[in-house]
Amino acid sequence: MASDQVTLLDFWPSPFGMRVRLALAEKGVKYEYSEEDLRNKSALLLQMNPVNKQIPVLVHNGKPVCESLIIVQYIDEVWKDSAPLLPSDPHQRAQARFWADFVDKKIYDFGRKIWTKKGEEQEAAKKDFIDSLKLMEGELGDKPYFGGETIGYVDIALVPFYSWFYAYETIGNFNIEAECPKMIAYCKRCLQKETVSKALEDPQKVYDFVLILMKQFGIE
Repeated sequence: MASDQVTLLDFWPSPFGMRVRLALAEKGVKYEYSEEDLRNKSALLLQMNPVNKQIPVLVHNGKPVCESLIIVQYIDEVWKDSAPLLPSDPHQRAQARFWADFVDKKIYDFGRKIWTKKGEEQEAAKKDFIDSLKLMEGELGDKPYFGGETIGYVDIALVPFYSWFYAYETIGNFNIEAECPKMIAYCKRCLQKETVSKALEDPQKVYDFVLILMKQFGIE
């Protein structure tokens, strides 16, 4: 695959983009990174993702693949000779997809509500967010990673949100580690891997970005 042309259309604070960056790093795939301005989307982005017009988009030899979890699965299938991300067992593979979907439907959704809502809605989102993390702690069990001894599909789906935890905590005025120490220990363990630490953005920078978004959206 040495002749492959791989380009990632992305936006730096996106946890969904971080997933793709991490998957590519785990596979050792070289690629060109193209930073998008989401308020002034490039012609390439609109051409490669005309339906949703969103990042991330992986362009592989001129052909686009959209939606982060689909992209991660695609990366695993195309570069299958190194660092498998999904289990080979069909049931385990289905379970991994279930938990990755759980991250999208619960962790992302409740996390977003923490900084876009106020009052009772925010309090409810904080509770739901912590409850969801606790469920994931239960699924992690005593394993170092959701993928077992190595980082896998669920890890790649979840750990980019660690970059957003500081923003959630600061804006929501709560402490994730106090409620979910196992989850924070897991995230820090992941960050000890160079592939993870390089793929994830600095939490302070993400927090500063969220404050700008709140101002733009008129959230006080």
